[in-house]
Amino acid sequence: MAKIKSYDSLSALYSDNEVAKDIQQEIDFTIHRMQDVHAKPVQSPVFRANYFSFILVKSGKSYYTIDSHKFEVGPQTLYFTNPGHLKSFGIEEVVHGYIITTTERFLKENLNNDVFGEFQFLLSEIVPPTKLSTEQTGRLLNFCEQIETAYNSNSQLQKKILSSLFVVYLLNIKEILMANEKFVIELDRDSEIAQQFKKDIERVLRSGSIGQDDLKVSAFAKAQSLHPAYFSTVIKAKTGYSASHWINKKMIEESKALLKNTSQPIKSIAYQMGYSEPTHFTKFFKKATQMTPRQYKNQHS
Repeated sequence: MAKIKSYDSLSALYSDNEVAKDIQQEIDFTIHRMQDVHAKPVQSPVFRANYFSFILVKSGKSYYTIDSHKFEVGPQTLYFTNPGHLKSFGIEEVVHGYIITTTERFLKENLNNDVFGEFQFLLSEIVPPTKLSTEQTGRLLNFCEQIETAYNSNSQLQKKILSSLFVVYLLNIKEILMANEKFVIELDRDSEIAQQFKKDIERVLRSGSIGQDDLKVSAFAKAQSLHPAYFSTVIKAKTGYSASHWINKKMIEESKALLKNTSQPIKSIAYQMGYSEPTHFTKFFKKATQMTPRQYKNQHS
């Protein structure tokens, strides 16, 4: 069986597979017209994407899979997928619409560090596609056109403009999902456990006072009254990564955001991340990023 590949960006996926037109990508945010990048029917291999994807379909016929679930997609449909899952997609009739991709880092650095508090639906494990009205489709297409214009501009304020427009886009998606009685965030209990785990990590990291044991897998299992072994098995099965992986990933993203966007001393950030010794925090950060917190801060100052 061929090894399933993991991709950190849409451009990496497209350049490595004959599933779409190659694209250039300079930031952790992309927007493209589906008919431009997928000009003919195609079927992708199974892959793992480490980024968010938002697909707005005006017309055409396609499908996508997430883990063991398969969803058919027709005209006037919106769907999104979040990082970590095994995915594939197929274009059966050329799709007209937009695909937007972004990363957790971009969202936290350019929208709001508490982006998952405002848009909790982004933490959902698996969300079926949402059928849109003609008015909803037109409204979202209009926003996509504005985002596309900003994305293709050479403005020095490009990221700020993109993030402002994308916030409005997410608010519209949130409004649509919350008004849809058929919108089901969780398909089963295991997905509920995985989503609550991600919420709990965000809650602990935002608390500003992390105890020595607060970020241990056992603490998150206890918060849901689950045995650590069962909890770890569920997280691995539903997300494709271990619980420790998610904890470390969230800690690194939070640390990067604090280093880049605040004037807090590195020692203070280390304490905030639950490290009693800043040197241990430095080793943890360097192992994950290949640079020290000081180097990262200087690079982004």
